[in-house]
Amino acid sequence: MQGAVPFEQRQNDVLDPARACALMAALGLPDRPVAGDALPPFFHQLYFWNAQPPGALGRDGHPRVGGVIPDLGLSRRMWAGGRMQFADPLRLGLPAKKRTYCDAVKETVGRSGPLAFVTLRHEIRQEGALCVTEWQDLVYRPKADPSQAKSQPTAAPGQEGEPVRFDSTLLFRYSALTFNGHRIHYDESYARQVEGYDGLVVHGPLLAQLLILKATRELGPLQAFSFRGHSPLMHHEEAVLCRAGPRLWVAGPDGRLVMEATV
Repeated sequence: MQGAVPFEQRQNDVLDPARACALMAALGLPDRPVAGDALPPFFHQLYFWNAQPPGALGRDGHPRVGGVIPDLGLSRRMWAGGRMQFADPLRLGLPAKKRTYCDAVKETVGRSGPLAFVTLRHEIRQEGALCVTEWQDLVYRPKADPSQAKSQPTAAPGQEGEPVRFDSTLLFRYSALTFNGHRIHYDESYARQVEGYDGLVVHGPLLAQLLILKATRELGPLQAFSFRGHSPLMHHEEAVLCRAGPRLWVAGPDGRLVMEATV
């Protein structure tokens, strides 16, 4: 199955300043935005929750596929990357509309078996104006095979930058603020025994958020941002946020490339 899926998901939300303040606090940042302020870039992840009852969830805690994301028979989901265009700032305290489309589905076979790549397009409008367009790249894999050898990681371009640490509290709080029920981020026994990770997995969007904030601090307002994950980062690992011109990346403690991004 390849090509676009003709389905549209519509969501409306009011951009509550309290939720943005809560993420600021969770990240240890001093700012406390109020109604009327511009929403920091990528903070739209805190809104437009897809809240489903327990019976509509899969074993991993995510809503079951179907609808905007087709059921491809693969149980492991990962947010592989994405890109964004920022046309106008979203404003806190005001209603906003989000429309989601499935732009593409591609099925292939890799070293670990069948793979499926799904690209979603999100358009967020406020007061009739298109403010943010986001393309979200998801990859679906079969169940983890503990006997399968892990691939050799890519080396990061460097390790000079800002060290960052994570713990289970931050991962839980980010999961709660984004209404992300994926168990790899808060259920360590599930992450290890079922998904085959070495600990809790740091959210890809959380890493992207830290890179976006770094880019905004050092380069000013962003017009576009893209990122791609290369290897998972565990909650007990220290990482480094790095930048060289318009290129940013996250380096793991062993020098591997965890995520790369461009602005």
